[in-house]
Amino acid sequence: MAMPTTAQSAANLFELEGDKIKVTYSTTSISGKPQFDFHQGRKSLHFSGSEIQTAKTPIGSLITVTIENQPDSKRVLFSLLLPDVNLPPSNKASIKTIGILTTAKTTIGGPNLVKGAIQTYKTVSLSGTAKFVTF
Repeated sequence: MAMPTTAQSAANLFELEGDKIKVTYSTTSISGKPQFDFHQGRKSLHFSGSEIQTAKTPIGSLITVTIENQPDSKRVLFSLLLPDVNLPPSNKASIKTIGILTTAKTTIGGPNLVKGAIQTYKTVSLSGTAKFVTF
């Protein structure tokens, strides 16, 4: 693995797990596109490029993928809140963060037909490593 030339590098690979969920996220890859792997029980999903939504917020980056979509019922999203990480010379740091499972009720007539809260949330504590790797 080639070492970066700067004294301090930003992480580009995150490997996290907690509460029966395992996530691997890379901001880039050999193809130049971000990659996101989600594992929960028997569910194993892979996302690439535009299937991954990213948003920079004041509290870190929010990375979101759709893990289930049942028309006229619900849509389940998984969001990963990632802190900014400046890595030490070892190019690896331990991090703790949260994942958010969002269940959004859907109807064929649109969200105005949903009674009560449209979205419900479950947070998951995640821990693991942030690394810099060269693709």
